[in-house]
Amino acid sequence: QVQLVESGGGLVQAGGSLKLSCVASRNIFSINAMGWYRQAPGKQRELVAIITRGGSTNFADSVKGRFTISRDNIKNTVYLQMNSLKPEDTAVYYCNAESGGLRSWGQGIQVTVSS
Repeated sequence: QVQLVESGGGLVQAGGSLKLSCVASRNIFSINAMGWYRQAPGKQRELVAIITRGGSTNFADSVKGRFTISRDNIKNTVYLQMNSLKPEDTAVYYCNAESGGLRSWGQGIQVTVSS
């Protein structure tokens, strides 16, 4: 498994931007997929964005065109750039790594978008 630490969350007004970072405890080059999930109060955790080892990406319909995901294998970091934020993007965001059948999660970071 790998330890993941998120940063970059906070409070932002609607229409604003935030960039989340997720630093892994080891080299991420061999990790099959890394992604971001979120969980709003009273709702289930949902996939936001994922990026594979080969660089392929996938996004939830609700964030397509607004969010981008990238990975820096040298810095062992995955980023989530969030633009045009909406109040409904408010949630705790979790970094995830999946490889060899094992899944690792970060502790989560709060993102709050005010209207």
